[in-house]
Amino acid sequence: MSQLEPAMNGASRRGLECAEISARYGSLTVCSNVSFSVGPGELLALIGPNGAGKTSLVGALNGTVNATGRVTLDDRRLDVLSAWRRVGTGLTTVPDGRGLFPSLTVADNLRLGALLTEKDRRSGALERALELFPFLKSRWNDAAGALSGGQQQMLAIAKCLACSPRLLLLDEPTQGLAPIIVDELAEVLRKLRASGLPILLVEQNHHLVEAVADRFIVLVGGKVVLEGNNAELADRDRIVKLYLQRSAASVH
Repeated sequence: MSQLEPAMNGASRRGLECAEISARYGSLTVCSNVSFSVGPGELLALIGPNGAGKTSLVGALNGTVNATGRVTLDDRRLDVLSAWRRVGTGLTTVPDGRGLFPSLTVADNLRLGALLTEKDRRSGALERALELFPFLKSRWNDAAGALSGGQQQMLAIAKCLACSPRLLLLDEPTQGLAPIIVDELAEVLRKLRASGLPILLVEQNHHLVEAVADRFIVLVGGKVVLEGNNAELADRDRIVKLYLQRSAASVH
């Protein structure tokens, strides 16, 4: 049986629930009253134009951006916790920029991720990560910075999986990646979703979103302006028009 089946050890039981999330930098509010949920085995895509507040919303969830509102993971309140304590609850983020230590080896990056897993479960968490990304075994002692961009992105995801996450946040994971790598990433996300892991994917690549998302929400000007299921993603004209109209309105 695959290490990913059934649901990954420590995987979420109820998922993520966010209510009335508002994120701000000083007096500037960049997201207003955003509410959504991500259930076990579900992938929710957060899409929207540049400057819509997507990354700020991710920061509000993981505690790196000041915010108000209620965030719960498996019925545990996260919004009352510091950023590092939220990671300890199983909420893990692959940030824009990947969050690797480029001078450290692949092995050391993965072991750092595994430090958040209980000691007697760390080897199993590493095995699950390597099952998804077997090429990492051949680069085990190479510096993370020596990997290609696509390989670094895969390592960043593997590092988060070594944490035994209950929820995975991915912020623009396809940025700068070749189409063939995007296809590989899509297959990885399908496997993770099938394992029961809730995933919030922040993404501009519409093809990837269509390929993997169960549901989507469109964020424009810091507010949810549209939400729907995978079938509705095919109405690209409507979504693009919404991007343009809302973006133009925010300028005037």
